[in-house]
Order: sequence, then C-alpha cells, then structure tokens
Amino acid sequence: MAQYLRDIMTQKPVTVEMNDSIVAAARSMRDGNIGDVVVLENGEVRGILTDRDIVVRALAEGRDPARTSVADICSRVLTTLSPKDSIADAAAVMRAKAIRRLPIVESGKPVGIVSLGDLAVERDPESALGGISAAPPNR
Repeated sequence: MAQYLRDIMTQKPVTVEMNDSIVAAARSMRDGNIGDVVVLENGEVRGILTDRDIVVRALAEGRDPARTSVADICSRVLTTLSPKDSIADAAAVMRAKAIRRLPIVESGKPVGIVSLGDLAVERDPESALGGISAAPPNR
C-alpha cells in the first residue's frame, strides 16, 4: 500500500496562467479530461481553478467567458503539500479544510495533484467514490 503522495499523485498537472481566459482554461480541462487546472504566475503556483469555479463564479454571475481571466475567479488561498508528505497527511488536510483537490508542489513548482478520488482509490477502492474514481472517464 502506497504511503506517500508521490506514489498516487497525478504527475505533471495541467497549468494555465493568471492572465489566460477562462475559455482557454476550460478547453485545457476538456482536452485533458480533467476538472481542474493549477494556476501559475511567473512559473510559481498561485491558485487553482476548477470546472465548478467557472460555472459558479463566472457563468452564473453573467460574466463573459472570453473576457474573464483566470485571475478573476480562481481560488488563490491555496493549501499545498510535497510529494514526500504522507497520504494520511493529505487526507487529514483535505478533511480539515473541506477541499477536494490538493496541488503537490516542490520548490514552488507544481509536480502533481491529488484528488479526493485518488485517496479513495488508494485507501477504500470498494467504496462508491473509489469505484467511480477508478472507472474510465465517460466523454
């Protein structure tokens, strides 16, 4: 059984820049079949943007997606961990802060991402979330 985040993280997370439009970010999510992107500024991790952020903070507010930048709606108060941190640490942090995705960072650079589904697949693969998360994506 894996013990460290480096063993379960999705490596090389998809990134976007703060000044990118949310349309560009949404296309990156679509093309990568993912629900989040790590937001960079000058190569450093500055936030995270999810598909839900786009819907709730932009579309539902009537913002023009082509003119709304990632910086306008991304989450900037970030919790990150290192690939050397334990899976148990990630579970505790995600539970305490009610977050679903956790960027994994080394020296300020994104090296991975761990989702709630990744934890479920590793720790409780027979659970509903573990089973759904392990299933191939439906496009």
